[in-house]
Amino acid sequence: MPSPTPSQPAIGLQIDERITQCCRLLEAEEPMPALEVLAQRLGLSSWQLHRSFKRVTGLTPKAYAKAHRGKQLRAAMTTESSQSVTDAAYLSGYEASSSFYKDAPAMLGMAPQSYRQRGQNQRIRFALAECSLGSLLVASTERGVCCVLLGDDPQALVEDLQQRFAAAQLIGADAQYEQTVAQVVALMEQPRLGLTLPLDIQGTAFQQRVWLALQSIPAGQTISYSQLAQQLGLPQAARAVASAVAANPIAVAVPCHRVVRSDGSISGYRWGVERKRALLLREAQQSNGIGS
Repeated sequence: MPSPTPSQPAIGLQIDERITQCCRLLEAEEPMPALEVLAQRLGLSSWQLHRSFKRVTGLTPKAYAKAHRGKQLRAAMTTESSQSVTDAAYLSGYEASSSFYKDAPAMLGMAPQSYRQRGQNQRIRFALAECSLGSLLVASTERGVCCVLLGDDPQALVEDLQQRFAAAQLIGADAQYEQTVAQVVALMEQPRLGLTLPLDIQGTAFQQRVWLALQSIPAGQTISYSQLAQQLGLPQAARAVASAVAANPIAVAVPCHRVVRSDGSISGYRWGVERKRALLLREAQQSNGIGS
């Protein structure tokens, strides 16, 4: 009697299990195995693996491996166990320092030594608050606001700040700083008003160039990633521009939420697509005199 044909749900479960196995392989092996090698080890064709992996994770295998290695690298660069940049390289899974120094600048947005020393000799005041978009963290150096972070978990926002400025002295805000926080909360409610506080925009030269361009986009208007790249005179660098937009640490005051896909659809907001949609709707309403 012939064996019964596996049902579609059973086949789907088998594929999902193999994708999970693939994730573990990508996390464990350096350098990343070739797609053909991964597929062979998992009993799939390269085409099946690529398509199924993206369906399950939303990323290609190469993008997943890069994201995982970047997360490991950032963690290793801030841990007390790594006494040097070289220590961090091996803690993050690199077997050869040459590979580490090749990959690190793109993953960190700057040279490894600069990333490790970020915030050095700086005193950063910060405070947490709540607004209609969720939890809010505001942080400032002596030069101006350096971070406006949004999220659902206040502690996660503090940890984000600590990772961004690992070498800085972080100081819980006093009553005077609450005035700064109040202005940022007001910005969340009425983004078209802008923020009159000075900003301390810290990033690579390329990131700063993109972030400054974002500030020229009027409230109530949007621009696509490709249009922004063209505006910067970099029509072939839309992907790099998009990465810089995504790395922006100063929500709303540097309005990365005003950048959308070429078809006008909303996506790609580090603080959540729903927050991006809410901000754009709020700006549109306020520009039309609704709810202002």
